[in-house]
Amino acid sequence: MAINVTLPPRWRRILDHPRGLYVLAATELWERISYHGMQALLVLYMVEQLLLPGHIERIAGFERYRTIVEGVTGPLSTQALASQTFGLYTGLIYFTPVIGGAIGDRITGRRGAVAVGALLMTAGHFSLAFDRSFLVALLLLILGAGLLRGNLSAQIRSLYADGDRREADAFQIYYVGINLGAFIAPILTGALAAIYGWHTGFAFAGFGMLVGLAVYLAGARYLPRDPGRLVAVRRKPLTTDERLRMRWLFALLPFCVGFWIAQSQVWNVYNLWVRDHVALHIGGFTVPVPWLQALDGLAPIIVMPAFLTLWRWQAARGREPDDIGKMAIGCLIFAGGAAWLALAPLVSGADGRAPLLWAVAFHLLSNIGWLYFTPIALALYATRSPSGLRGTMIGVNTLGTFAGSVISGRLGGLYEILSPPQFWLLHAAIVGGAGLGLFIIAGAARDGLAEHAVVSRA
Repeated sequence: MAINVTLPPRWRRILDHPRGLYVLAATELWERISYHGMQALLVLYMVEQLLLPGHIERIAGFERYRTIVEGVTGPLSTQALASQTFGLYTGLIYFTPVIGGAIGDRITGRRGAVAVGALLMTAGHFSLAFDRSFLVALLLLILGAGLLRGNLSAQIRSLYADGDRREADAFQIYYVGINLGAFIAPILTGALAAIYGWHTGFAFAGFGMLVGLAVYLAGARYLPRDPGRLVAVRRKPLTTDERLRMRWLFALLPFCVGFWIAQSQVWNVYNLWVRDHVALHIGGFTVPVPWLQALDGLAPIIVMPAFLTLWRWQAARGREPDDIGKMAIGCLIFAGGAAWLALAPLVSGADGRAPLLWAVAFHLLSNIGWLYFTPIALALYATRSPSGLRGTMIGVNTLGTFAGSVISGRLGGLYEILSPPQFWLLHAAIVGGAGLGLFIIAGAARDGLAEHAVVSRA
């Protein structure tokens, strides 16, 4: 006897998607477990062990690397050097998808690029087990992320027909994989590093990437057809509308940089601020600093259903902000989060430390801003790009993160000069200014990015 189960409307919207979306989201989940697990440890690892005497001398090529960096920045303290190294690493992680996306579009196909990228990232995580191969490990991770990230999310658009309303929700569901991975990873790697040492945490990240590759290969039959090399290089000339949309996508990059300067600092100097200015003791237990990074993964999952419902309610009444408006709102909310950190001394105890709940509230507030900005920006670059350049333009979207991360690494050196409130107010001003700028250009950008012609898909 057949059993009919009636699902609530919200669950029908979540489940009513191609299976390929869940394959891509699950692969992204494991990639983010590996990436965020390593990222949550990196600055603390460099400051507390790797860049100290007895370790720094063992790193192959580090003196040459330091000479090059300080030739641009001037002499750096251990903390400033760690911040700048983290900024360069994170920036390049988000720059190489531009090249990786082009390689997947025109040479290897997207599936092959994802597989090779996953293997390179696995090798990079395992190379972090040794001081000597630290710079080599970062290089492998940067190259692998370029191939994988430049070609994984680029496949979402091809799962849906033109005008399919589910496409907007697809990117939100995809970001659940990203955020779930970002939540799980710091808890596991933070605990492993605290109990068994830094290198055990990095090794776990490597195994996570192998699991992600296995998921991707097992679900390959549900993914969009991967055109061969000869098909991939045959491109129709861009139409007038496509060229206009491309120009506007590039014009949005400076505003994306403003957002990512502030967001990247949450992965960078924020860990040091938490270590020094937040009360981490609960009874006899000390909360590992990386565990707060896990909130950046959990908070969007908690607030996403409410805001998806809000946007649908607004859409039904013709009041839903458009994509540019949502990105502007996201910047302003994130600016409020940075200002919240600046206010921490007002609630600090006699020991100069803010309550743990103050940091928890920051993660909730800043991630509402993230929800309004980041998935919307990815969807904008994925859906407004010509199909033959989709992977490349998703890579271009990451240029904002690249520039923001590099700049935030340089600004991280100011943490030793400015007071913490001044430091966080500076970042609030940067991301808040980006939000105001987006509001100013919203009307023109809306017209320039409108799809006036049917665009074929790969």
